[in-house]
Amino acid sequence: MPAILQFSIVGLAAASRIFCDLCYPSHPEVYSGANISAISDKGIEMASTASQAGSQSLVDQFEAAAKAAAATVEVVDRSPRDLCEAILRAAGDQGRILFALPQDLPTELFGDFVRNPRVQSDPTPEEWVNSPVGVTEAFAGVARTGSVCINVGHQRSGMASLLAPLHIAVVAAETIMPQPRDLFRNDVLDGKGLSRSFVFITGPSATADMGPLVRGVHGPRRLHIIVLR
Repeated sequence: MPAILQFSIVGLAAASRIFCDLCYPSHPEVYSGANISAISDKGIEMASTASQAGSQSLVDQFEAAAKAAAATVEVVDRSPRDLCEAILRAAGDQGRILFALPQDLPTELFGDFVRNPRVQSDPTPEEWVNSPVGVTEAFAGVARTGSVCINVGHQRSGMASLLAPLHIAVVAAETIMPQPRDLFRNDVLDGKGLSRSFVFITGPSATADMGPLVRGVHGPRRLHIIVLR
């Protein structure tokens, strides 16, 4: 199993749920899709509506769990302008923004964003170390824990998600799965979870090894997630 599990202290409850889900899958799964073969046109319409409602329910669960793990979340329309505005809004007035090119989301979706002069998609080593914001896609999310799944083996996604104090992750709503164990199935997201070296990121990096909870010691102090509806 190539996947790597990464958790912050603030996400220990989520980490324990992920471990139990992976090792003890005792509960039946509930998916948002419906079997629409051999049913009427009206039935197809009803099934489609149910699927959309189920997808929205997963987004709501994901948003609540992510916020409970100290992340911030914004749900936006899937357009280059809306995505660009959401990223820049989260980045604030920070001077440089690192950007790891997407693997699954269309590159055109980031077209408005990459034209901003603050965005660096091919930075120098010094710029990697000293940049305040890193932007990556997440190829999946987990509704139960509010985790995002980052393929650290894709180009510079690992560095962009770990080095900057603020990590902005962009995830498509339909790739949010109910449980962590769903990522390790061949029939989910074309089996991407079984073929990629990825991390579950649950909330910002934090540690309490030396006493009080401190954020940003081993990674970003802030995690902002943009969900594309």
